Amino acid sequence: MEKFLARFPHWALFLSAFLLGSINVFAFAPLSLWPLQLLGLSGLFCLLHYAATIKKVMQLTWLYCFAWLFFGVIWLTVTMFRYGDMPIWLSIIAVALLAGSLAFLPAFLMGLAARLRKHFPVVVVYLVWFPTCWSLAEWTRGWIFTGFPWLASGYAHNVSPLAGFAPIIGVYGITWLTALIAGSVALVVIGKRAFIALPIALLALGFGLSFVQWTVPNGAPMTVRLLQGNVDQNIKFEREHLVDSLDFYYRSIQQKPADLIVTPESALPLVAQGLPENYLANLQEFSDRTQSSIALGLFNSDGPDLFANSMMGISPHDVSNSSLANYRYDKHHLVPFGEFIPPGFGWFYHYMHIPMGDLQRGVLLAAPFAVKDQQILPNICYEDVFGEEIAAKIAHAYFDKKAVPTILLNMTNLAWFGDTWAMPQHVQITQMRALETGRPMLRSTNTGVTTLVNAQGQVVQQLPPFTRGELEVTVQGYQGITPYIVCGNYLLLGLMGLIAVICGAWAYKFKRRNT
Repeated sequence: MEKFLARFPHWALFLSAFLLGSINVFAFAPLSLWPLQLLGLSGLFCLLHYAATIKKVMQLTWLYCFAWLFFGVIWLTVTMFRYGDMPIWLSIIAVALLAGSLAFLPAFLMGLAARLRKHFPVVVVYLVWFPTCWSLAEWTRGWIFTGFPWLASGYAHNVSPLAGFAPIIGVYGITWLTALIAGSVALVVIGKRAFIALPIALLALGFGLSFVQWTVPNGAPMTVRLLQGNVDQNIKFEREHLVDSLDFYYRSIQQKPADLIVTPESALPLVAQGLPENYLANLQEFSDRTQSSIALGLFNSDGPDLFANSMMGISPHDVSNSSLANYRYDKHHLVPFGEFIPPGFGWFYHYMHIPMGDLQRGVLLAAPFAVKDQQILPNICYEDVFGEEIAAKIAHAYFDKKAVPTILLNMTNLAWFGDTWAMPQHVQITQMRALETGRPMLRSTNTGVTTLVNAQGQVVQQLPPFTRGELEVTVQGYQGITPYIVCGNYLLLGLMGLIAVICGAWAYKFKRRNT
């Protein structure tokens, strides 16, 4: 293998990096061929061994990441040309610019790691510096410029043996482990065959950890009705169809009782203050009469041009407290260009025609919504992509001895992306959040996928996409905390930092001894 790769011309190395990045897309949902993620990254690390210059290392890494991200999120073009009136050619260029910009970060950090090759043995480079820099790049992508952590490497392993590590080090920790495996495979390819034991050991340990129960059931199981309106985004805000949506959810909610009834994100495409007279009052009367709690997706207004993407929780009134206030959660992590416009990008917004495109943020550490003996922690749209924020909310409640969330709830609207891989990719993200926190997550969506994911990260039930209806489920809440809830990403960052310091100190001592 080593002699074969050594004969590769430069153009073949670049083409290989691009193709490896392209096949990496199939490692994620809906195909979930997770071995391809390990194969692709291992292939990239092998190619980097034959990159004679730092510049070539950066170019190969950039091509790999560009192909992976461009083909992985090409569905973003649907929003731009179908719902934002942007020409198709311009929307493709926009996605390419996004993927290309995000690819510069790992390219830079892997180039930095390559600079250390002359100071460290090859084993240290492949098992310390390459995995560390690769993981730092993905972690940084998750928060820089509000973050775009979609398709982080670890998500491909929600169904692999490495999923057992999720409650300990989270999705970025799994990313680091995949880079360790890739480094080991690269070492085997260049002749250090003993390192084949490391991937086997990590996969076996992950499989064993999957049997550890970090959380335990809490209270009684709860009946839930998840509504799916299947409203096309093109007509959602038109008056005629807006009335139809209001009527559908009004009737569906009152069709039968349940412990919790949930609508998707912005299912009622109006501000709460603009709903028809007695709309909310009648839902409150239904809640009181049937002892059903209701989670409504709508907008709230706190003044002129002050709008929030919200969940309103309607609870049955306590006989002893008839003035009980309704629950409200405002989305905290807003979507750039869809829910807020970053400074200097007004020209981009000129091409888009998105209602409610500039919203105000809610608070990060919001309290959960109490339903029976369960505490529901809501998140809206792609907020469940940010696992460290969900973990922080649970940890905050736990250590401050407040009501600790026992069930997660995602209300979203993926109609923006049509019938694309955005749907199954989002479910895969939901599964990782359940694994990290040891809690089930309910998903109520406009067009799909409306589903229940249990505390073990498994899809229990789901409603067919692009159908109007409801999913009736019974969900068990869980209490307790995982290591990831306590430490978030700091455990991984601290571990990588400690290893880097030890290696750096060793190299400095070795250099002084030989001078």
